[in-house]
Amino acid sequence: MSNLQSWGRLPVQKQQLVLAGSAAEELVGQGKASILPRGLGRSYGDVCLNPGGKLLSSAALDNFISFDPQTGLLTAQAGVSLGEIQRTFAPQGFMLPVTPGTQFVSLAGAIANDVHGKNHHSMGTFGDHVTSLTLVRSDSSMLECSQETNFDLFRATIGGLGLTGFITQATIRLQPVQSPWLETENIPFKNVAEFLMLSDESESDFKYSVSWVNCASPANGRGIFMRGNHAGPQFKKNSTTILRSEPGAGKLTVPFDLAFSLVNKASVTAFNLGYYYANAATAGKHVSHYQPYFYPLDAVTKWNRIYGNKGFYQYQSVVPRTGGEDVLQEMLDKIRASGQGSFLSVLKTMGDLPPAGLMSFSRPGITLALDFANHGSKTLRLLDALDEIVLAAGGAVNPSKDARMSREMFEASFSNIAEFNKYRDPAISSAMSRRLLGS
Repeated sequence: MSNLQSWGRLPVQKQQLVLAGSAAEELVGQGKASILPRGLGRSYGDVCLNPGGKLLSSAALDNFISFDPQTGLLTAQAGVSLGEIQRTFAPQGFMLPVTPGTQFVSLAGAIANDVHGKNHHSMGTFGDHVTSLTLVRSDSSMLECSQETNFDLFRATIGGLGLTGFITQATIRLQPVQSPWLETENIPFKNVAEFLMLSDESESDFKYSVSWVNCASPANGRGIFMRGNHAGPQFKKNSTTILRSEPGAGKLTVPFDLAFSLVNKASVTAFNLGYYYANAATAGKHVSHYQPYFYPLDAVTKWNRIYGNKGFYQYQSVVPRTGGEDVLQEMLDKIRASGQGSFLSVLKTMGDLPPAGLMSFSRPGITLALDFANHGSKTLRLLDALDEIVLAAGGAVNPSKDARMSREMFEASFSNIAEFNKYRDPAISSAMSRRLLGS
């Protein structure tokens, strides 16, 4: 037994880590101790933790099985990372159709959390591109799940937070691209209204869009809108050499644990001002390699250490587009008044595609994601206040990034909980499921 933490580095109890084999037989015949599938451990909250129980790691299941360049269909084992998929297939003219803000996520983890990226308005979520998966259950059954076979379990597993079984492998459809580069444009905006205007005018012509928004200074609501498309074949020359250099991938690191957080009111205010003016000064069109564009934080390994040994909370919500401008401004005002700003303040719109999974977080609306240093009850009070705003607006909080929301907030965020519980594996449990689902 050892102490394991999520990426948010909040304190946890001891738990046992077990490596899964290709048939995940370690899940079968569990007694009273619960077990939980685990990928690369990059979840911010307690969805990847099982205090007092076992974690069944997919780390050893890291092989590609097959790839069809005619269809873009890739079959791989559960533990293959999204970064390895990108590095392997981008030189061949294929990339992930949807990717979150870090490449250090396993294939099965991306499915279980139904991750989304900068292109929900054009491509939906990761689950929209999964064609099939193999699921091992604790009753020793190994089930093939797809749109045609065991569809209900397939839909429950996508976004199912690892609670329906152990995914041993999956098939996804990669998208064809002409180079590993993107043509991007950065545009400063003054307030939330301008952000929404830019989002509306960008959705039809740009595949990717995302914004950083200031939430710390009196100019809260001001930010940088970033949009882009895959570049054409003129950037393909020598792309394999460029890919090997992997610009922005882990060149820096935070070398040791800190006893205190570097994230405080003064540093966040200074960062927000500096980041806005630096990007406003270089606004315009650029050509960017996919690494820094999709994964900017991956340029600094172990960046979570800057929050000190008390860790941090990530908070992501989505609110309906109607009335969303006022709701977002109320949230930003509440954050500024608390004196607890965020370095990472990501704002983007989501499209009208229906959720891929029964419990998928992504839905039409506006989503705001933030990181807050853990200052104990002061931070928890702020997050509870943000919950109240989101709840009143008919919005939702993302459980795959959460470590503290109430069951009331969770039940208001998801209307399919009773249906989802029919497909849970009785041997699987997590700190999150016990907190929000009761078991």
